[in-house]
Amino acid sequence: MRVWIDLSNSPHPLLFVPVARRLEQLGHSVLVTARDNAQTVELARERWPAVVVIGEPSPKGRFAKARTLARRVVELRRWADAARPDVALSHNSYAQIVTAYQLRVPAVTAMDFEHQPANHLAFRLARTVLLPSALEHTRTRRQGATAGKTRYYPGLKEELYLGDFRPDTSVLERLGIARANGETLVIARPAPDRATYHPFENPLFLDCVRAVLRDAHATVVVLPRHSEQRRALENLRLPRCVVAGRAIDSRSLLSQGDLMLGAGGTMTREAALMGVPTLSLFAGPRPAVDSWLEQRGFMRVIRSVHELPLVERGQRQDRLPALRERGGRLVSHFCDAVEASAGPERWATARGC
Repeated sequence: MRVWIDLSNSPHPLLFVPVARRLEQLGHSVLVTARDNAQTVELARERWPAVVVIGEPSPKGRFAKARTLARRVVELRRWADAARPDVALSHNSYAQIVTAYQLRVPAVTAMDFEHQPANHLAFRLARTVLLPSALEHTRTRRQGATAGKTRYYPGLKEELYLGDFRPDTSVLERLGIARANGETLVIARPAPDRATYHPFENPLFLDCVRAVLRDAHATVVVLPRHSEQRRALENLRLPRCVVAGRAIDSRSLLSQGDLMLGAGGTMTREAALMGVPTLSLFAGPRPAVDSWLEQRGFMRVIRSVHELPLVERGQRQDRLPALRERGGRLVSHFCDAVEASAGPERWATARGC
């Protein structure tokens, strides 16, 4: 069976590495496409050198996003006509799901944010919807994730891949950071300001970064999402603030961090699950998966810079062994969904060939 994985955003290359590996072990072939958005292509090429790049970055504005989506659907359809996949798999890649629907290829989509407006499109067109169990009693059924097509897995998507790596001990050196005894390291991720669910600024993020940097023993590494964020942060010329200019393995960086300031979703949850003291600054609607983490004491939500705690070194916990064990089980949920969704259908049958 030919499984087509489409990577449309930065977290997806890491997420689908263990899934693709397991599918290949089961005897399936994996075809990978990626959208040139944020750090997606850079991270994808490190893992799949032959990845096919189709599509452009996500622009601001809903009409611009719709035009970009339509162009990518046309380009993906041209590619898929030649590649002939049997099943499509993504984490809510809207262009892939629309393309698969047009070509009668069964699509499996995963998602973990119930407040994404585009869920209405993805969930209705996909054959199978994979959701973390934390979303079981949310609005997702009204968005098209009906009981007959939805599979819930016991955990979070970040658990699939967080334990699937060896820490790169040179990550700080490559960022130009020489860390002395007593110095603390804070990792910060800005808001997803181009996303349809977060089309506004989050001033709390910069307020917290500036507050942390008042401590002369603290260094902040900011991982911007796109070039506009990077330039804006660099122009501030904040002392001891390192703005990453290329994609890096966030897991290796987090394994050395003392605090995570997260104005987004995925990387904030990565830090929390790895045992790094984590503060969520997310200004959008509260995700159920974040509430799940907060209830277990893995992260804390703050709404004001005055809630910022003192940054201390050595407070993180090593949860990687447990994550490695859980990750393997969750990967099986994804692979089982792919195999079940394809069923007896194949491209030739669907196309009447």
